[in-house]
Amino acid sequence: MNPAAVRPRLAACIITLDEADRIDACIESLAFCDEVIVVDSGSTDGTRERAAARGARVLERAFDGYRTQKDFAVQAAHCDWVLCIDADERVTPALRAAIEAARATGFGTAAAYRFARCTHYFGAPLRHGNAYPDRVLRLFDRRRAGWRGAREIHEQVGVDGPVARLAGDLEHQAYRSLGDQLRRLERYSTLMAQHLHASGRRARLAAIVLSPAWRFLRGYVLRAGFLDGWRGLVFALVEADYVRRKAIKHYLLARGAPL
Repeated sequence: MNPAAVRPRLAACIITLDEADRIDACIESLAFCDEVIVVDSGSTDGTRERAAARGARVLERAFDGYRTQKDFAVQAAHCDWVLCIDADERVTPALRAAIEAARATGFGTAAAYRFARCTHYFGAPLRHGNAYPDRVLRLFDRRRAGWRGAREIHEQVGVDGPVARLAGDLEHQAYRSLGDQLRRLERYSTLMAQHLHASGRRARLAAIVLSPAWRFLRGYVLRAGFLDGWRGLVFALVEADYVRRKAIKHYLLARGAPL
């Protein structure tokens, strides 16, 4: 069979808000895709203009949740196979080669693919702990998979069919600064606590103490986060603090207290 006959078209989908300093590198790493869709939720820093200058098809939509926004981007694509990445992520050459190799076979029997994500933290990659390999499912056939469910934060792709793995890393330039990280995690902890409360999950006082301790122990000790040096320690501590904030907020919501 002619490889060109089975090589599916591929769309890259990105959601953005004020990502002018990062969108160029993100789109550049997607040069192998047939189309790039950027769904922007009101940027004021020139993100839309920069994305359009890089050849992306830019759509504007008011933000009403991460899952919903990503699903809108997927549905706007002209291709059945989609690659969903964030503006702070880049497809590395190794991951691109793995995607292209799978694509040359028509993606085989898989409905979706997972691959490792490598977070760069204060100038160096984290290679241990809870940070790596952090396998994410971002490449899928939208006829058999998609951003499903009610959870808008830490959203996940649901798949009808087999899921395979690809070699190579998705590079994640996660945070511009510690302040940026803390502000994001403050917002995420609120959204997760609200989701847990709305879904009827029981809020336990013990979780405020035990869950953060377990997250730190698992990541920093059991998964050898200490091998990433001071960066691994800071990451593990901040991550444990996020779990603590989420548990406290969930506990307060269960008792009718304001956040």
